[in-house]
Amino acid sequence: MWAIIGWLVAIWIVLAVVGAVVKGLFWLAVIGGLLLAGTAAYGAIKSKR
Repeated sequence: MWAIIGWLVAIWIVLAVVGAVVKGLFWLAVIGGLLLAGTAAYGAIKSKR
């Protein structure tokens, strides 16, 4: 389970960085950031159980 969450976090970070670097893809940075936050929150909730 942690491996999947780790890979998702890595993918979302890459998407956010690519979106931030390429000015025309700013929406990709926003989506990457939101997905990163959602995945981190999901991992935190699952770890408390």
